[in-house]
Amino acid sequence: MTATPCFQRRRLSVWAVMLMLAWPALAPAEADVDDADSVAMSVEQLRKQVIELNRDLFVLEEDLLFPASTQFAVFLSVETGEFLALDAVKLKVDDEVVASHLYTARQVDALRRGGMQRLHMGNLKTGEHEVTVFVDGIGPEGRSYRKAATYPLEKGTDTATLEVRIHDRSSDYQPVVELVEWE
Repeated sequence: MTATPCFQRRRLSVWAVMLMLAWPALAPAEADVDDADSVAMSVEQLRKQVIELNRDLFVLEEDLLFPASTQFAVFLSVETGEFLALDAVKLKVDDEVVASHLYTARQVDALRRGGMQRLHMGNLKTGEHEVTVFVDGIGPEGRSYRKAATYPLEKGTDTATLEVRIHDRSSDYQPVVELVEWE
């Protein structure tokens, strides 16, 4: 039985932490000041190597779990404020809910200030798919508001990335929700 990459990384990280904690105990008790300095430098070097290894393992795990040929990501951006107070977002791919999120006031504020949220990251086979996003909030005149947008996605062998853009449209005082594919 083989371990999953995530489990292997955790196991390796646990061993690295145990080694870091045990390293000072392995030094001789009668060590002089020079030996203590060299042991401290070795521990620091070991700590840096463990951090680099952990980062490399994380990148490898991402590549294994989400290969570029099947990778699919959806991000959310908000440029609104007058016509929609964002409350919740639900994302469907081929009639299956893959992500949903309820927003706090701080999260909405961060999005309005230019932040972008990774709403979904997963695998999607090549071919035709339908991506639908539902946005709930408080619209004009303080009424509950629900808006949806659908995007027909032709997934190729490259990574597919979509952005859910929510912005104000001043011509009719309504919020607009659209799905845009990144090139």
